[in-house]
Amino acid sequence: MSHALAALVMALMLGLQPVTTDLYLPALPLLSRELAAPMSAAQLTMSLVLLAFGFGQLLMGPLSDRFGRRPVLLGGLALHTLASTGAALSTTIGMLIAFRALQGVGLAASVVCARAMVRDLYEPHEGAHVMAWALSGLGVIALLSPILGGALTGWLGWRAPLAAVAMIGGLSAMVVAWRVPETVLRRDPRALSPGPLARTSLAVLRHPGFRAWASLVSATYGGLFLLLAGSSFVYIGVLGLSPWGYGLAMASASLSYLLGTFHCRRLLARRGLTGAVRQGALFTLAGGLGMAALGLAGRNEMAGVLVAHWLYSFGHGIHQPCGQAGAVGAFPQSAGVASALAGFLLALAAFGAGLWLGVALDGTLRPLGLGLGFWAIVTATIAWTLVQRHGERFAPRTA
Repeated sequence: MSHALAALVMALMLGLQPVTTDLYLPALPLLSRELAAPMSAAQLTMSLVLLAFGFGQLLMGPLSDRFGRRPVLLGGLALHTLASTGAALSTTIGMLIAFRALQGVGLAASVVCARAMVRDLYEPHEGAHVMAWALSGLGVIALLSPILGGALTGWLGWRAPLAAVAMIGGLSAMVVAWRVPETVLRRDPRALSPGPLARTSLAVLRHPGFRAWASLVSATYGGLFLLLAGSSFVYIGVLGLSPWGYGLAMASASLSYLLGTFHCRRLLARRGLTGAVRQGALFTLAGGLGMAALGLAGRNEMAGVLVAHWLYSFGHGIHQPCGQAGAVGAFPQSAGVASALAGFLLALAAFGAGLWLGVALDGTLRPLGLGLGFWAIVTATIAWTLVQRHGERFAPRTA
């Protein structure tokens, strides 16, 4: 594939994640009321997507190394589309949670295969540039998703955004079937064998470069997930926005993320992978600590909350392209496994953040502020220590 086509396909596959999570965010308070579900149960519709997404990657990664990216990708998209349809038709919160978990498994195939395909086609530094372009496309999708979700929720109710997710998943499957070739040159017949799989996984986990980049991606996404899962209750419940207004607020944060990916490409050219995230951590820390300060002071100021949200999102737009390319950079022959393990760690961090948030939400800005401040400190610490020491280690150490 050409660089442009590869970036477009990666954007579509990776963009299915914000479609699955962001598009229905404006509907969370409404579905909670209509299904008579507490906030903690509504949060599970977000958290379990991420948990299933994490465990699903542990399966989809080896499957894609064994059978190729294309069949796994098509199968995952089919599952995602069917599960999204079931979610839109759910009549109880339990049904909705179950179908959302299945969505997460299908989503795992899309994201794992996209990240692994970047490593199939490019070396780490070139892959980071392509990933930055792809994540710029993801940023556009993330920008439009809450706007569309807010409009659909306001016009047609909470089921409409979930139906839209099903339609987008189906269209994505059609695009893959039509335009995406197989990118694995040599399938690994031992990829699913317990012994080789365990040895490969252990080699990936023991690699210092992988640990540095996977930790960075997990930490920055932990904070982002708090913003995704908790912001509707803050912007709508505390600050008084309508679902439509909330969609616009989230879209503005997605625009900031998009600008972060643009800035990332410039930083990569001048400072490389490690230098880019070193600067990105400044934005992350400013946003996280700013939100924490507002929460601790009890200042429910729309402008302050938005600026903190924008700063954190901008930093996230720098960390994600570098981290996703760096995590698989040392494993050209087992990119699926490396991608799966990185994604699993990311999902585990997000699930833990979501569980904490479901308990901590109290109708104020304070829980969101403190949580975002925590993840910002963790992200910046990793960016300034582990990544600087080990981020350029791309020598394979697989068995």
